[in-house]
Amino acid sequence: MFGTSLLGRLRRRDPGGAVLRRATRLTLVASLVFYGCRYGAGSSTLATYGLFGTIAAGSFAQLPGPAPQRARILVLSLPAVWVLIAVGSLLAWSTWAAAAGMLVVGFVVAFAGVGNPRLVGLGSAFQLFYILASFPPYQPGTLPERLAGVTVAIVLLAAAEVLLWPDPVPVSYRQRLADAADGVAAFLHAAAERLTDPHAAAGAQDRQRQRAYDVVAATELDRDPPGWAPTAAGAQDRALRICKVALREVLAEADRLAADAPPEPIPDLAAARLLRSCADTTRAAGRSLSPGAPAVNPADLDVAVERADAEYPVGTSGVREAVDVPRLCRDATALALAGQVRVFAVGCRVATGARLDAEDASVGLFEYARRGPWTLYRWQFRSHLAPRSAHLQNSLRLAVALAIARVAAGLLQLTHGFWVLLATLTVLRTSAADTRTALRPAVLGTIVGAAVSGGVMLVVDEPIAYAIVLPVTLLLAFGLGRLLGPVWQQALFTLLLTVVFAQLSTEGWRLAEARLVDVVLGAVIGVLAGVAMWPRGAGYDLRANATRYLSANADAVEQTVHAVLGAAPPPDDALNRVRRRMVLIDSSYCQYHSERHDPRHEQVNWDAVLSAGHHVVPGAEALLRRNPPGCLAGWPEAEALLRDSVGRLRSTYRAVADEVAHGQTPHPTPPATTCADQLDRIRPLLGEADPRSVRHLVEVDRWLAGLADSLAQVHPRSSM
Repeated sequence: MFGTSLLGRLRRRDPGGAVLRRATRLTLVASLVFYGCRYGAGSSTLATYGLFGTIAAGSFAQLPGPAPQRARILVLSLPAVWVLIAVGSLLAWSTWAAAAGMLVVGFVVAFAGVGNPRLVGLGSAFQLFYILASFPPYQPGTLPERLAGVTVAIVLLAAAEVLLWPDPVPVSYRQRLADAADGVAAFLHAAAERLTDPHAAAGAQDRQRQRAYDVVAATELDRDPPGWAPTAAGAQDRALRICKVALREVLAEADRLAADAPPEPIPDLAAARLLRSCADTTRAAGRSLSPGAPAVNPADLDVAVERADAEYPVGTSGVREAVDVPRLCRDATALALAGQVRVFAVGCRVATGARLDAEDASVGLFEYARRGPWTLYRWQFRSHLAPRSAHLQNSLRLAVALAIARVAAGLLQLTHGFWVLLATLTVLRTSAADTRTALRPAVLGTIVGAAVSGGVMLVVDEPIAYAIVLPVTLLLAFGLGRLLGPVWQQALFTLLLTVVFAQLSTEGWRLAEARLVDVVLGAVIGVLAGVAMWPRGAGYDLRANATRYLSANADAVEQTVHAVLGAAPPPDDALNRVRRRMVLIDSSYCQYHSERHDPRHEQVNWDAVLSAGHHVVPGAEALLRRNPPGCLAGWPEAEALLRDSVGRLRSTYRAVADEVAHGQTPHPTPPATTCADQLDRIRPLLGEADPRSVRHLVEVDRWLAGLADSLAQVHPRSSM
C-alpha cells in the first residue's frame, strides 16, 4: 500500500516524467565522469570538479528552452566557468582575498540576470564554480585538472541533454501569441458583422468574445515556463511583450465597439469595413510568428485606415443635428483599434527580425529596435541601478551574505567550508519570510541526512561500497528528493555528499558531523542577511514602484492632453519616465510571484495595476500621431472640458496610487459609459466647431474614457 501510494504521489508531482528524466541523465553523466576521473585517471581533483561540475550545471542551473538550446547554453557558458574557477583558484591563498572576490563575483553574477531573466538559472551554478575553487588547498598548479574536469562534465551533460530522453518541447510563447491573434481576429470579424447587422449571430459573437479573452489571458508571462517567456532586454523579446499589450488593447477596444453596436442595421458602415481589415491584419501578423512564415505587411491596413479616415463623419458646420454622434464615436473607436493592430503588426515584424522601415508610422514605439543589442542591455542595467530595483537589492544581499559566509568558513578553518556557502545560497531568499521558511527544511533535512550518513559510515568503511551505491544516491537526491519535498531533498543530498567524499577522503563518520555544522552555520548567515537587508522582499518594493509608476502615468496623461491643447510640448520626457519605471515595476512584479504573499497585500490586483499603466504609453503615442500637438488650440470650450476630465482622471490615479502604497483595497472608479452617453456632454460644443477639431476632441475624450475604464479594474481579484 505504501509503495502504491508513493508511486501515485510521484506521478502527480511529475506527470510528464521530466524530473525523473533529468535525474536519470544527470546520474548517468555524473557516474561516468566520477568513475572515469577517480578510478580511471586516478585523480581526486578531476573527480571532484567533474562531479560538482555535473551537479552544478545539471541540477542547480535551471536552463531555458528545448534540449538543443539548453545544450548550446551549457557549451557557450564554458569560458565564463573557466574564468570563475581560475579566479577562485588564484584567490584561495587568503581568506580575505577569496571573500573580496566572492563579494564581486556574487554581485556581478546575480546582477547579470537583469539583461536576460531567463538565464538567471545559471547564476547559482556560476556561484558554485567560484565557491568550490576559492577554498583551500591553494594549489594553482592543479588548475588545468580543475578546468579539464569541469569541461568534460559540461560537454557530456550537453550531449546527454540532446541524445538521452530529451524533454518534450512545450508550446512556445510565439505560438501562444499566434493563437491569441487568431482568436482576437475571429472576434473582430464577428464584431464587424454585428455592426452591420445587430441581430445576426449574437450567440456566435459571445462565444468568439469568450474565446478571445481566454487565448489573450494565456499570453500572460506567468502562464509559460520561465525559459519560454520573453523577458530579456533584446529587441525581439521586447517586441513580443509590446505585442502582448497591443493585442490586449485591441481586444478591449473591440469590446467597447461591440457594446456600441447600433440598434438597427447600418449597411456599408466604415467602422465595420475597417474592423474586417484589422481582423485580417491581426491574423496575418500572428501567423508570421511561426518559423518560416513570411513577415506581415500592414499596407492593406494602412489603405483601410486612409479610407475610413476620409469617410470620418463630422457633420456640417453650424448644423448640430447633422452630426451622427454614435457613429462619430464608433468610428473613433475603430480608428483607435486600428492603431493598436498596427502596433501589433509592427511588433511582429520586429520579433521575427524583419526590417523596420524608416517611414513606419509606429517607429516611435519601436525606436529601440534600431539600437544594437549591447545598447539595449546597457539601458536595462542602467535602469536597475536604482535603490528601488529588486534586482539590485537581491544581488547586494546575496553577495554580502556569501562574502560573510566565506570569511566565517575561513576564520573557523572548516574542512569543507564550501558547504557553508552552499547552505547560504540554498536558504537565502528575496524576503525574510521566505528565508525563514527555507531554513527549517534545510536544517531538518541535514540533521536527518547526517544522522543516517554517520550511522552508515560507522558500519561501512570500504570505499568500494560507496562507489557501488553512488548512482543510486544520485538518482535519489535529484529525482526522488526533488519530488518528495525540500526536507527529503536536503537529507538525500547530504547522504550523496557523504557517499562522494567517503571515496575522496578518510574522515569517516566525522564527515557527517562536518556537514551538519557547516549547513547550520550557512543557514544562520543566510537568515541574518535576509532579516538585515531589505527583509520585506518584493511586496514592499512592488507597492513603492507601483506608486511611482501610476504617478508617472498620470503626469504623462496630463501632459499629453496639454500638448493637444497647445499648452505644452509633446510629453516625450514624461513618457520616457514611464518606460523607466515600467522596467522596475516589472522586475518587482516578477519577483513578487516567487515569494510567499502577505494576505494583507493580496487586496490589490497587480495585473490590473500594470495594465492600467501599459495603456498609457502606446495609447499616448498613437493618439499624438493622429492628433498632433496643438490640434485643439483655440477652442476654449473643448479645453475646459478636457482639463476637467484629465483633472478628475489624475485625481483617480493619485487615489489608486495612495491606496496601493498602503496595501489598501483600491476603490474602483465608475466604469465608462457607452460611447453615445460619453459624448452627450460634447454635443453642446459641436455647433460652430471646425469638423477636424470635432474629430480630435472625440478621439482624445475616448482615450481618457478608456484610461478611466482601465483604472476601474484595479480592485481585488475576489470581487471581480
